[in-house]
Amino acid sequence: MKSETDRLTDVLLCRPSFLEPVPCCSVTRESLRDGFATSIPAALAQHAALQAALERQGVQCHFVAPDPAMPDMCFTRDALLTTPWGLLALKPAAVHRQSEAEIALKALRVIGAPLAARVRRGSAEGGDIAIVRDGLVIIGCSGERTDEQGADSVAEIFRGQGWDVIIYRFDPHFLHLDTQFAMVGDGLALVCSDVLSDDFLALLGRHGIETIPVSYKEARALGCNILALGDRRVLTAASNHRVNALLNARNYTVEALELDQFTRCGGGVHCLTMPLARTAA
Repeated sequence: MKSETDRLTDVLLCRPSFLEPVPCCSVTRESLRDGFATSIPAALAQHAALQAALERQGVQCHFVAPDPAMPDMCFTRDALLTTPWGLLALKPAAVHRQSEAEIALKALRVIGAPLAARVRRGSAEGGDIAIVRDGLVIIGCSGERTDEQGADSVAEIFRGQGWDVIIYRFDPHFLHLDTQFAMVGDGLALVCSDVLSDDFLALLGRHGIETIPVSYKEARALGCNILALGDRRVLTAASNHRVNALLNARNYTVEALELDQFTRCGGGVHCLTMPLARTAA
């Protein structure tokens, strides 16, 4: 995979059979404060609708089996990253997520997905890594989910292949980079302009990336957390009314899904999907 926005052909999913609101991020803590409790039947139904939407768009869905000891395993984005050279096994920071990479790798051996490298120092999670385009990757570093050593480990792999690397440091109030920044299409990104630093926003501009501002409140509701399918198609949460309208106005085909069982737990459609392969249009 050389870009977050090329045509998506294969993705890794995990059914939310054991989803729980683990209080390890500010969104989930707020949900729990407000009395939220997950409904497994509702979560399974919403996840099935996500799978159906992907398949309608020609994406082949592969699965890793859920584990009762891993309530966040449905957020497949974080344990692995598909690079242009194969899979990169990451190192999730949260204790209850640290076995996810090995479990996912075992499942993917069945389809012959090659392992290219491992992050061996620090912690690094996939929600903090955006492959913007061939030759440019952005790595978010909050110091908690992805720390300095983990960010440097990922950066070394890409720099070793001649890529430009941007490491963006942010406050862990935001769980991952993909809760405040996500690529929508070639040269276009959703950004939480209320939070991202002016220097970072200016740097995006110098790299030719146009931005659509998303408010802090919208970002807290996972308004930035979309999945680009390529060919000006995206999957988003149905609750993102204004953002979805903006994308429609730019001639993007937007399929909006009910995802509140997941967004209340701090993750959106980007978190729920780990792209395995994309092809250039």
